[in-house]
Amino acid sequence: MSIFSSLFSRDTEDDYELEAGQSPEKASGPSNSALTGELYEGMRIDVTDPEGMPLVIGRITALTSTTLTLERLPGGLGFKICSLESAVCASGYDRKMVPVSLRATVQESSRTVLKLKNIQVETHVEHRAAFRLPLSVPVSLYRWDDEHYKTPEECMLVDISTGGACVQSEYIHAEDEVLRIRLKLDDYTPLNFVGQIVRCVEHMPGQFRYGFLFAQLTEEEITSLNKILFNMQTGVKRTHMRTEIGHW
Repeated sequence: MSIFSSLFSRDTEDDYELEAGQSPEKASGPSNSALTGELYEGMRIDVTDPEGMPLVIGRITALTSTTLTLERLPGGLGFKICSLESAVCASGYDRKMVPVSLRATVQESSRTVLKLKNIQVETHVEHRAAFRLPLSVPVSLYRWDDEHYKTPEECMLVDISTGGACVQSEYIHAEDEVLRIRLKLDDYTPLNFVGQIVRCVEHMPGQFRYGFLFAQLTEEEITSLNKILFNMQTGVKRTHMRTEIGHW
């Protein structure tokens, strides 16, 4: 048994999935199903193309049975113009942090507004107790023995939960490799985790995505990280929030 085995637990959480919606069940029209969460005005939505490339991050300002209108987040810059009638994917979390995944078609696109039609809601049975927040921010990976964080490997965060994270990097790592990860979310204190790679795929030529399982967190650590992710999802910033944490 590995000397690192006691750090990690898979008893209550599946291996950290790299891609959401592996086996989606589609239902036409927006839905309030408990499996998909509830759409509401002001909700943050991340829009990507079908291959997962980011297009727009906005908030819902109008919602009907057939359309969804997004405008910029407070302080956000202009939207990227999307081709009319192009297919897109959209995702977010409702007030209870239940995931929402959509497929839609672009009806209107400008620097300030994105209107979607032909909404299809994808339902997923969620096996993890923790919600996953999609984020695109720089992070750094370090070798396990680099206890002073002297030699960073720069990469990008794809999403994060209290159980783990998905990161994208040009560097090659092996499954079961134990690493350190350091990331800074908004104005919060930088977070440090010990983790293990449990899944790896080549996302595109020369770019790899790794499912990174955190070492088992304490209840206090889980609560603190949940608060940070919830505040980021809902647009609340608490610049003076600090966490007293163990191996973070």
